[in-house]
Amino acid sequence: MDLLLPDSGLLFWMTIVFAIVFVVLLFWGFPAIIKMVNDRKTFIDDSLQKAHMANEKLAGIQKEGESILRKAQEQQSVILKEAAGTRDTIIAQAEDKARTESARLISEAKAEIEIEKQNAIRDIRSQVAELSVLVAEKIVKEQLSSDAAQMDLVNRLLDEISVNQKSE
Repeated sequence: MDLLLPDSGLLFWMTIVFAIVFVVLLFWGFPAIIKMVNDRKTFIDDSLQKAHMANEKLAGIQKEGESILRKAQEQQSVILKEAAGTRDTIIAQAEDKARTESARLISEAKAEIEIEKQNAIRDIRSQVAELSVLVAEKIVKEQLSSDAAQMDLVNRLLDEISVNQKSE
């Protein structure tokens, strides 16, 4: 039973040692532990506050990013509208230029065709005149082979000339 029940002297000294350890811990140990716990609590509180501020800044940055994105999309749509307008203007100008150029080319071609036509008519007339003179010459040579036929032709021509002069 001696093992279970401590001796009174031992109990006394254990109580004194416990009291000394408790006093040492009370004056030096607990304040250091409490200080460390308070410092840790302050650090955690500061970290939480900084994290909250960072979240608020992040939310502000996200809102700002969204507004910048909206503005960029609006500017993009304005630029696309302007580009479409510019494209339509350029196409219209090109079409007008093509119309005027084609009208000019057509009028030049018509003028050139008319000139070529007049030249062809002149050539045909001169060729017809030459052929007519040659044919007439051959016919006249055959018909005027005798002196009587020549005199008859001269008289007819003189009669035609006198009739033409009277009617004028």
